[in-house]
Amino acid sequence: MGAPPSQTKWWQGAVVYQVYVRSFADANGDGQGDFAGLTGKLDYIKALGVDAIWLAPIHPSPNRDWGYDVSDYENVHPDYGSLADFDRLIAEAHARGLKVVLDEVLCHTSDEHPWFQDSMRRGDKADWYVWADPKEDGTAPNNWLSAFGGPAWSYQPARRQHYHHKFLRQQPKLNWQHPAVREAGLKVLDFWLKRGVDGYRLDVANAYLHDTLLRDNPAVPMDQRTDATWADTDFLQEHLFDCNLPENVLVLEQIRRRVEAFGDRFVFGEFSEGYERAGAYAAPDEGLHGGYTFFMLRQNQLGPGFITGNYALLSGHPRHWPVVAFSNHDITRTVSRFGGAPEGDPALAKLLLALLFSIKGTVCLYQGEELGLTEVDLKREQLRDPVGDLYYPVFKGRDGCRTPMPWDAGAANYGFSTGTPWLPMGPAHQRLAVSEQEKDAGSTLAYARRFLAARKAEPALITGEIKFIPAPPPVLAFVRKLGQARVLGVFNLSRKPVAFDLRSLGAATTLDLGCGEAAMTNGSLELGPLACWFGRL
Repeated sequence: MGAPPSQTKWWQGAVVYQVYVRSFADANGDGQGDFAGLTGKLDYIKALGVDAIWLAPIHPSPNRDWGYDVSDYENVHPDYGSLADFDRLIAEAHARGLKVVLDEVLCHTSDEHPWFQDSMRRGDKADWYVWADPKEDGTAPNNWLSAFGGPAWSYQPARRQHYHHKFLRQQPKLNWQHPAVREAGLKVLDFWLKRGVDGYRLDVANAYLHDTLLRDNPAVPMDQRTDATWADTDFLQEHLFDCNLPENVLVLEQIRRRVEAFGDRFVFGEFSEGYERAGAYAAPDEGLHGGYTFFMLRQNQLGPGFITGNYALLSGHPRHWPVVAFSNHDITRTVSRFGGAPEGDPALAKLLLALLFSIKGTVCLYQGEELGLTEVDLKREQLRDPVGDLYYPVFKGRDGCRTPMPWDAGAANYGFSTGTPWLPMGPAHQRLAVSEQEKDAGSTLAYARRFLAARKAEPALITGEIKFIPAPPPVLAFVRKLGQARVLGVFNLSRKPVAFDLRSLGAATTLDLGCGEAAMTNGSLELGPLACWFGRL
C-alpha cells in the first residue's frame, strides 16, 4: 500500500512545476525571463494547484549549454537579477505555500569556472577533473562518446592531456572520485539550502562516478540497435564505465543525507541512461529520494506501454519512489510528440495531463503543458541550442520546447516581454495563450486546474500504490489504492471509440476527473476518442 498521510513527505505525490526561467516572464524588457517576472506570475502558478516550482539552472554561465555549464555556483546569472531578487522570489513563493527546487549541475562545470582554470595549470585543483594521457598515437584515451557528438575527450595543450566531457567540450567532467571535489559539491548544496531552497533536481545524477581504469564501453549488440541508435552514435555504446557505476548510489546517498540535514527537503535525479539501475539510485535509505529516467520522455507512440514500461523497469526495486515526467526542457512537447495538430490539440493535451496527474509518483509538469503548447518549428538561424547546431537538419535541437510562455494573446510578444524575445514566440501559441484559455471553461488550462483541485481530495491519487488492470490496447486501466480507498482510471489512448468491461471490478462511482466522452451502460464503459474516465471502487 502507499504511505498513510501521517507518514508522507511533502514531495511524495506532489506536483512540481518546472520553470525554464529564461522563457517564463520578462519584467525588465530585455527579452530574457527573470526572477522579477517569475515572482509576478506566482499567483498563476499557485492557482494551477501545484505544490512546488523547479527552476532551470540559475547560476552564472557562459551559456554554451544555456546554464548547464556553470561558472560560479554561489551566485545567480545577471540576466535573471540579483541575489536579493532571488531571495524575494523564495520568500514570495513560500508565502503562497509553494516550495522551490533548484536544478543543480554538479557532474561538470563550465571550462570558464575557476576550478577548471586552476586544474589546467596543475594547481591545487589539478585532480579535480578527469584527465588522462593520450594513447601513443595521440588519440583519445578510450572509446567513450559524448552525448553531444564525437569523442568524450578533448585535448588540452596546457597539460598535454585529454579531459573528459560527457557533453560539450566546454563542460569538463568533475572528478567525484576525489574527496575534495565531493565535499565542494556538497557545500554548493549547503549554500542554497541555507538561503531557503527546498531541494534539488540533480542533472545527470547517474554520472557522478567514472571507471578509474578508463575501460572502453562495450558496443550495443546489433540486434538491439534502432533507427534512433544509429542517428545518435552515443546510443551505440552501453554506458557501463563512463557512468552508471553501481557505486554511484553511495554518492547519491551521501548527497541525500546532506540535504536531509536541513530538514524536510527533497532531492531527485535525472537518470539519462542505465534505466535498469535507476531504481537502485532512488529508494529509501539508498541513493536519492526519487528520480526519473528518459523512458517516458523518449516515447512518441501513444499506447499502454508508454506508461507500463516505465513501471516495469522499476519493478525490481519496489521501494523506489518514482518521479514522473512526460516532457521538460530537453524533449519535444507532448502534444507534438504524440501526433497532435500543429495548431494545438486540446483533447490529446487533456488526456496526457490526466495520465500524468494520476499515475504513481512525484509529478513534474513542464511550463506550458497546462496550456497544451505545441513544439515551435524554428529556422536554423533562430536556433540557440548547440545540439541543434550539431544535428541540423535531422534534429533541430531543443529550442522548439523552450520558446517563451504566451500570456496575453493581444499584447506584443504575447505578453512575455516588451523587448525582443531571446527565442521567437510560437505563432500557434497565440490562440493557446493564458488570456484566451482563462475565458474558456472547457480549455486545457481549465481542465488542468480542475483536475489538480479534485486530486487533492483523493489521497489515493497522491500516494496510493498503482496496479495495472489487464485491458486490450489501446485501453490503459489501473487502480490507485490507499488503505480502503480505490480509484480506477481508464484511458482510451486512440482516436477511435472503444469499450471496456468494468463488471469484474465491482461497483464504481464516477468521479469528476474525466476528459472526452465517456458513458456507462450495463457495466460497459464506452470511451470516445482520447477520452478518460475515473471512478471510486
